[in-house]
Amino acid sequence: MNKKLILCGVILVSSMLVAFNLEDQGEKKNQLLMKLVMRQLSDLHYSPKDLNDELSENVYNEYLKRQDYSKRFFTQEDVDKLEKYKLELDDQIKVNNYKFYDLAVELYNERLKNTESFYKEYLATPFDFTVDEKLEYDAKKRDYTANKEELKDRWRKLLKYQVLVRLSDKLKEQEKAIADNDTSVTIKEFALLEEESRERVMKNYDNWFKRLNRQTEKDQVTTFVNAIVNVFDPHTGYFPPKDKADFDIKLSGKLKGIGATLQEKDGLIKVVKIVPGSPCYRQGELEVDDLIMKVGQGDEEPVDITDMPLDEAVQLIRGEIGTIVKLTVKKVDGSTKVIPISRDIVLLEDTYAKSAIIEKDESKIGYIKLPKFYADFKDKKGRQCGRDVGVELEKLNEEGVEGVILDLRGNGGGSLQDVVNMVGHFIDEGPVVQIKRRSKGNYVLKDEVPGVVYDGPFVVLVNSFSASASEILAAAIQDYDRGIIIGSNSTYGKGTVQRFYDLDQYLKGDFAEFRPMGAIKLTTQKFYRINGQTTQHMGVVPDIVLPDSYSYINTGEKEQDHVIPWDEIEAVDYKKVKNKKLNKIISKSKERIKKNETFEKINEDALRRKRNKDQTTFSLNLEEYRAFKKSVEEESEKYKDIYKEQREIELALLEEDALKFADDTLKQKDNEKWLEKLEQDVYLDEAANVVVDMIN
Repeated sequence: MNKKLILCGVILVSSMLVAFNLEDQGEKKNQLLMKLVMRQLSDLHYSPKDLNDELSENVYNEYLKRQDYSKRFFTQEDVDKLEKYKLELDDQIKVNNYKFYDLAVELYNERLKNTESFYKEYLATPFDFTVDEKLEYDAKKRDYTANKEELKDRWRKLLKYQVLVRLSDKLKEQEKAIADNDTSVTIKEFALLEEESRERVMKNYDNWFKRLNRQTEKDQVTTFVNAIVNVFDPHTGYFPPKDKADFDIKLSGKLKGIGATLQEKDGLIKVVKIVPGSPCYRQGELEVDDLIMKVGQGDEEPVDITDMPLDEAVQLIRGEIGTIVKLTVKKVDGSTKVIPISRDIVLLEDTYAKSAIIEKDESKIGYIKLPKFYADFKDKKGRQCGRDVGVELEKLNEEGVEGVILDLRGNGGGSLQDVVNMVGHFIDEGPVVQIKRRSKGNYVLKDEVPGVVYDGPFVVLVNSFSASASEILAAAIQDYDRGIIIGSNSTYGKGTVQRFYDLDQYLKGDFAEFRPMGAIKLTTQKFYRINGQTTQHMGVVPDIVLPDSYSYINTGEKEQDHVIPWDEIEAVDYKKVKNKKLNKIISKSKERIKKNETFEKINEDALRRKRNKDQTTFSLNLEEYRAFKKSVEEESEKYKDIYKEQREIELALLEEDALKFADDTLKQKDNEKWLEKLEQDVYLDEAANVVVDMIN
């Protein structure tokens, strides 16, 4: 951190506190926090915003969404009281006047108290599931209720739906037990099942309101501060001291649990990343964009985590190594699945570059899987993915491969320098990526090592979850015409860099009493391709686009709110490989894809998933609801094996690796599973077809 900047911050703090004439130390700290955060955003954020009416309106909308996304606390009457401040928040922030915030918290606390009686009243007696009524489940499509009476009826419908879902599951479980002659399941009358379902929902709400009533002023302030910082971009955020500590634990690699990165979005817990080598990565059923609805410990009754704060949901998912957590998830296609995962540590071996040999149409092709761009920043002799991929390429050269596929699917990025080094294995010197800073101008990272490790036919496999460093590599290979990029409609689209700033460093001398203040994560830089276009927002569009499950569903950066937009700057000088034959090979692949029955089925499945995702209105009639769920699950079942059909592709370990694991039976079994899964991979099969065309 720049010492001048710290000194400036200390002086700034001094001037802030002179103006305080408050007895309440907590209120002083809150105002100080707001000043520090706003100054950081103004001075250090890549794309600062003016404090004006536009920002005020965005903060207003973001805050209401965070406080009551599901629209079951505030009424339209409440919103009307708050709306008069909609364009005044910028002025209030400037003068440390937070009338809007104070009123919003006051109204929220009142509604919290009022609505607590609703669930107890409605869950005390049976629901009538023969009535023909519907519920709009997507809060985005719901308006605020006009008044308290309408709000109470919304609660009735929401509670009825939750009991309905649980009751439907219980009935299905009993019917299956009867059909299978499973005597371990006790068969119960409908009335008792309905009562048990209500009791379970009641218990969930008892726990939920306990959590809500435990919210402190610090929690409320954090919500408001993050409503402000998140309108700058979705990756900028304020971390109070506890959250920052949790983040540091995650970064240190001391992972205990399942190994998924989760995000609280619109009242739901969403899977945004699967950590390579983690328990859920090895188990294989949990996927990015799954919504975790319930968390169960072993055989215990699962806990509903809808509207649960992320840190509390994570505490339920974490646990001792070797114990089982059962996640009830809602898939993108609308189906529900219970996924059991054994908690464990991340196996580092599974995060490293790994290679195999593909035999296809009498051609020998090298395959390298890179789960992430790893680097040991503390030890220069430690594992570096750029160096490791170079070693794998040399091993493949020794095996006499005629082409290479680098698989970056699901690779969320990592070490920037290793991207540059890795691109250098395939090009003979030259620029790799441009980086733009807010005020210090652009700089270019280059491969400055003459020569290449591998110069033959080359394909890079990506998907919509290939992000950051993966996008830089794919973009550079594409810009140089060094190889062909194959994958989803586009990559993730994260072309920005974030950095943490500890707010405590500004609190010196007498102001140290206000520590701990937490930290702010700011977007400070932006990536650009060597052709001048950014990878931000739009990602990298492959040369050959293959249909996948997410073809018609927005994923990645474009799904986020308040994203930094796509743009372009001047290109840098670089020399293309000028391989004119690539266009013919790309056209040939596209024709092959059109005739491929599996890709046709995948496209049908993608359309089905989109249709089911858009279906957000549900019947509260038990018979109708069960018929709908049955049709969704039957349709999902039809498509579950389309990715597992055998291909005309064979894989084997490199001779060197096969000898290395000759005496390790466990490792041999792991490798056999890995190779078997790859042999059923339709995307890898088409990538191999493309390499064969390049060879020929």
